[in-house]
Amino acid sequence: MKGLFDGIRVLSLAEQFPGPYATLLMADLGADVILVERPGIGDPARAFPAFFRSLARNKRSVCLDLKAAPDRDAFLALVDTADVVMEGYRPGTMEKLGLGYDVLKARNPRLVHVSITGFGQTGPARMRPAHDLSYQGVAGMIRQTKGGEPALPDLAIGDLSSGTFAAFATASALFARERTGQGTTIDVSMTDGLVSWMTPYLVPHVAGDSPFDVHDEPAYGAFRCADGTYLTLSIAHEDHFWAGLCRALGSEDLASLTGAQRRARSPELRHLIANRIARHDRSHWSTLFDRDGIAWSPLYDLDGVAADPHFVARGLFRDVATKTGSERHVAQPVRFSAYATEIRRPAPALGEHGDEVLGRIRKGRVADR
Repeated sequence: MKGLFDGIRVLSLAEQFPGPYATLLMADLGADVILVERPGIGDPARAFPAFFRSLARNKRSVCLDLKAAPDRDAFLALVDTADVVMEGYRPGTMEKLGLGYDVLKARNPRLVHVSITGFGQTGPARMRPAHDLSYQGVAGMIRQTKGGEPALPDLAIGDLSSGTFAAFATASALFARERTGQGTTIDVSMTDGLVSWMTPYLVPHVAGDSPFDVHDEPAYGAFRCADGTYLTLSIAHEDHFWAGLCRALGSEDLASLTGAQRRARSPELRHLIANRIARHDRSHWSTLFDRDGIAWSPLYDLDGVAADPHFVARGLFRDVATKTGSERHVAQPVRFSAYATEIRRPAPALGEHGDEVLGRIRKGRVADR
C-alpha cells in the first residue's frame, strides 16, 4: 500500500520538538520530509542523539546556510518542487532572510507555508522567548495545588500539541488546495493551542460556572498495591462503574451512592479505596477489574510501557535497521485500512542527503521531485 502523503514534499526548517513531531507524523504517512539544517551545526536537538533520532526517522537531511545567497537560491529552487515549507523561527525571521511567504508564494502559488511559534505572528507577546513550561503556565495549565505550590509538568504538552495542530492544519490546507489550486500560510501558536485545550475549563469559568473537576471523584486517582506497584482507577461520573468497583472491593453497601454523594464524601471514600487496594498485588486487581469491567489501568514506568502486551500486540514498537544494527521506535499511532504507515529509514546524519537532493541544483539544473 502507498502512504497517504506519497508524493508530498515537505521542507522543514523547524527544529527541536514541535515541527519535528509534526513532520514525523507526515513522514510516517509517506511524505518526503527534507530537513534543511545549518551547516556544521544542524538541529540543536542533535546534541541529544536519542531524542533527535526518535523524531527524525523517515526524513532526509541537507545543509544550507540561508544567510548566504547561493544556499538561499538553492533553497528557493527546492521550494519550486515542494508542497509544504514548515518553519519555527520567531516572527519576521523568514522575511529578514528574504524568504517570507510573499516570496515563496510568488515562486510556488500552491505552496503551504506553516509557521510554528510560541505566541503566534501577532499580539504583544509574539517576540517573547520561552519554552514549554512557560507556554503551559500562561495558558492556565499549571495551577496552584491545594498546598499552594504549582505542580510542574513532566511532559512537553505545548510542543506535542502544537506539532499535532501543525500536522492537522497542513493536511487541511493540502486538502483545500486540491479544491482551489491555491496554497496558504498557517500561523500555529503553541500557546493558542494550549488555551484551546483548556476549553472545558475556560468556557464554564468565564460564564461564571464551576467546571467539573474529575479529581473530586474518590475513585479517580492512583493507588498503591500490596506489591509496591500502582494502578489507576478512572471512574469519573459513571454510577455503574462505581457500583462495579464497590462490588469488587467488597463494599456493596456503598454501591448506590450517586456522584454528588461520592464527591461530598470524597476524602473518606478515597481512604477506604486505598486501604482495600493495598491488601492485594496488582495482578489480583488486574484479573478482578478486567473480569468485572472496571475502569482501571496499570500505572507504568517507561519499562512497563515498552513491555505491555497490549501495545506489543498493537505493533506500537518497531525495530528499524541502522548502519550499526537496529533501534526501536514508537510506530505511527493512527492506522488506515487503505494506506501504509511504516518506518522506511532511520534518522539521517547531518547533511547525509545533500548530493541526492541538491545535486541537480548545484549543477544548474532543475531540482528533482
